[in-house]
Amino acid sequence: MQYKKHIRFDWAIKRLLRQKANFGILEGFLSELLKEDIQIIEIIESESNQETEEDKYNRVDILVKDKNEDLIIIEIQNSYALDYFLRILYGISKAIIEHMKVGNTYSKVKKVISVNIVYFELGQGDDYIYRGTTNFKGIHDNKSLELTAAQRKLFKKEKIEEVYPEIYLIKVNKFDDNAKNTLDEWIYFLKNSEIKQEFSAKGIKEADEVLKRANMSDNERREYQRFAEVLSDRASIAETIDFESKLLAEKIVNEARSEAKKARSEAKKARNEAKNEAKKQVEKAKAIAKEKVDKAIEAMITNTDLSDEDIANTLVVNVERVREIRKKIS
Repeated sequence: MQYKKHIRFDWAIKRLLRQKANFGILEGFLSELLKEDIQIIEIIESESNQETEEDKYNRVDILVKDKNEDLIIIEIQNSYALDYFLRILYGISKAIIEHMKVGNTYSKVKKVISVNIVYFELGQGDDYIYRGTTNFKGIHDNKSLELTAAQRKLFKKEKIEEVYPEIYLIKVNKFDDNAKNTLDEWIYFLKNSEIKQEFSAKGIKEADEVLKRANMSDNERREYQRFAEVLSDRASIAETIDFESKLLAEKIVNEARSEAKKARSEAKKARNEAKNEAKKQVEKAKAIAKEKVDKAIEAMITNTDLSDEDIANTLVVNVERVREIRKKIS
């Protein structure tokens, strides 16, 4: 297996980026994403970001506190998770609870920013970066609810959305590898584990040096190789499941089409049979009617002195028919 020059960002978070000396890398990434200068005060070890055996290769998260005392959750998810939106909610809620001291007023609730880097299709949408906030709009005037002056002073925030959690979704696989700005340079690295020489985003040059595979010890290199292999195996399994699911779906669709075609053919056959049967019944009815009319003609010829023309007019038939019957009974 051939590896790239740089190690993956999630592996780096597990090992290198938790070190204070490397905070600049995370600060650079967060600054580009949040569009403000982020200064990390500490990495918080809590129940929310303890690594379990189940998450060892699939997921990684880190909780940091910035200079504003805000909590920032960075989570990377490699495998498809149908309930991932609820996981985001759970992680935010747990971070808030863990950092709320007993007896504190609610004004002490920490602002949480959740940054989610996912390597699978999360929801439906073509963009590769989404931002979610909370605000309130009147159902009648559609105007946004604002903080009062006292609330702005208490919370040290200008808008309601700044009080509530802020969520970022980075759908890495949706990125087209065209880095149009400095944030895109980070997304390019997240997707490709590669930093181009011309990149100039905050923290990216530092990442270029620190996150080189060449800097790893032999033991780290072996662990990283195992990590990469597990991700590749899981990706292959997911691809296989997806491929087989599509084959099964295609088989079901083809069978359904075949059954529909068969049903249409049988319906057409039934319609034709019904049409032929109806035609036979019509012909039969015509024959019966003809027979009855002929008997009526015969009776009138036998029992009356009416002329052929009068009989034809009376029974609304062709006079030639009356004459043919007259000849038969003469």
